Amino acid sequence: MTDFDWVPEGVDITVPSVARAYDYMLGGAHNLAVDRAMADQAAKVLPSTPRLVRMNRAYLRRVVTHLVESGIDQFLDIGSGIPTVGNVHEVAPDARVVYVDKDPVAVAHSELLLSGNDKTAVVQGDLRNPEDLLSRPEVLGLLDFDRPVAVLMLMVLHFVPDEDEPWRLVARYRDHVVPGSYLAISHVTDDRQSAAWRGVARTAAQSRDSLNNRSHAEIAEFFEGFELQEPGLVGCGLWRPQGRGDISDNADENALIYAGLGLKPESGSR
Repeated sequence: MTDFDWVPEGVDITVPSVARAYDYMLGGAHNLAVDRAMADQAAKVLPSTPRLVRMNRAYLRRVVTHLVESGIDQFLDIGSGIPTVGNVHEVAPDARVVYVDKDPVAVAHSELLLSGNDKTAVVQGDLRNPEDLLSRPEVLGLLDFDRPVAVLMLMVLHFVPDEDEPWRLVARYRDHVVPGSYLAISHVTDDRQSAAWRGVARTAAQSRDSLNNRSHAEIAEFFEGFELQEPGLVGCGLWRPQGRGDISDNADENALIYAGLGLKPESGSR
């Protein structure tokens, strides 16, 4: 291990990590100076960035709560990042949860934090390789794909460039789950404040992850084969807000991250 005992050996601590920057903006402790510098730079370009991160975490809480109330007790959280306060297993303590991230730091810290919790598993994997991810023993040992599963892809699909065919990839996950399963997505957009988001994208490129802003119509395509649940694909702050912290007083901020929940209907095919 390095001097930072939570950073796995071999990780280049001179390169910022989106997962650790996200942790920093949520008030977590597992981030480095390079991550904080990248997050602070993004906030200079788009001052609402930290608030947007917190609004997305509030959306996670609301959508997971709704899914539990709808009878879902299995979650596959792809692009989960570092599990700071309010992660899926805390919102749904009786559910089985598999966290997936490609960042070795996020995975290592998740394993440490979730040690001894037999209802959770952590996998280092890439969304772009669904066959590998869905066949992992950690996944199959915890999730029963003959029963409905909620697939969460929050703030991750915008890191998959068009040339990697993200719509086709999402369809692979859709085809793997049974009717009655759900897909939750949150995704950045430059439908408003385009110049600012392009600046954030240039900042994120420091981490070797490209940020691909997409339009409302492009993000809606991810839900092909699902029935969008009310209120549809909207700004994440407008998705069933329940109180302060869920929604911004600034109308533009509520439309900088789109969020939606889709249900795979009974007429769908596996």
